[in-house]
Amino acid sequence: MAVPKQHYATSSLVIGYALCSSLLAVINKFAITKFNYPGLLTALQYLVSALGVWVLGKLGFLSHDPFVWETAKKFLPAAIVFYLAIFTNTNLLRHANVDTFIVFRSLTPLLVAIADTTFRKQPIPSKLTFLSLLIILGGAVGYVATDSGFTLTAYSWAFAYLITITTEMVYIKHMVTNLGLNTWGFVYYNNLLSLMMAPFFWIMTGEYSDVFAAVGSNHGNLFEIIAFTAVSLSCVFGLLISFFGFACRKAISATAFTVTGVVNKFLTVAINVLIWDKHASPFGLFCLLVTIAGGILYQQSVTGVNSPSIQRDPVASKLMDDKDDGDYSNEDEEKGISGKISGV
Repeated sequence: MAVPKQHYATSSLVIGYALCSSLLAVINKFAITKFNYPGLLTALQYLVSALGVWVLGKLGFLSHDPFVWETAKKFLPAAIVFYLAIFTNTNLLRHANVDTFIVFRSLTPLLVAIADTTFRKQPIPSKLTFLSLLIILGGAVGYVATDSGFTLTAYSWAFAYLITITTEMVYIKHMVTNLGLNTWGFVYYNNLLSLMMAPFFWIMTGEYSDVFAAVGSNHGNLFEIIAFTAVSLSCVFGLLISFFGFACRKAISATAFTVTGVVNKFLTVAINVLIWDKHASPFGLFCLLVTIAGGILYQQSVTGVNSPSIQRDPVASKLMDDKDDGDYSNEDEEKGISGKISGV
């Protein structure tokens, strides 16, 4: 009975992660379309994620580091970069389609490889890795060259997102190595500190005046049922992607997790094409698939020996009823934290 029980638990985790990962970018696009207040939207996401981690910790479903001001001060630079990555991500989805987001998200391995080699003194990428990065770049260039929805505003946010997400990935690796927080501790600190920073960005961007004006005139879409549903789904899926992402990594092998991630990208493209007309041209979609293929090749080229295992996350332990410790590398931790940003 133990094997079928474990099989069903593993299948549930994989299906849950696949649904969350493939739907998150589309849901976020839907949310920002119906609720045109990116600062308030991200603040609500931070609130739900931080509160969700705290509640699940109190219920014993996961373990996170307690909030300590001394640790928060050290973590603050990473939280600022995280906030900017989420903020630029939301505004990119606000002004561009999901396909454009995926293309620029897929470009991150190229910039991360450059940053790792330049600033973190990592080894120069292998020939296969370099080839995969060139394929990613070629697909992205082809997509941009044929994008009929090209606007300066959209691509300004795209490049801002690309810079911030690359900085976030490289810097999070540094924080994972040096700060000593566990995986859910990073999620908790990231979202709680970002929630504290949100009011400053509302004032800086002037969004607070738009929100107050909409509430005062009562003609805004702050409380329309469709907007409420879209925002609620965005917040819930933002938390679920972390939950299923961390648990799924413990339940299946690194290769299986990589394959699941690849399938999720194709599902995102398929869902985006099917549900509305906010997508690229046929040739643009072909270039997008080339970019994803380059990402697959990149993932295969950098797959190596796992890092020494650390303590198994209680989430996976409870769901899998398995006493064996699982391998979970620093890179996996960084990817899990960033998963909320991309969803793909």
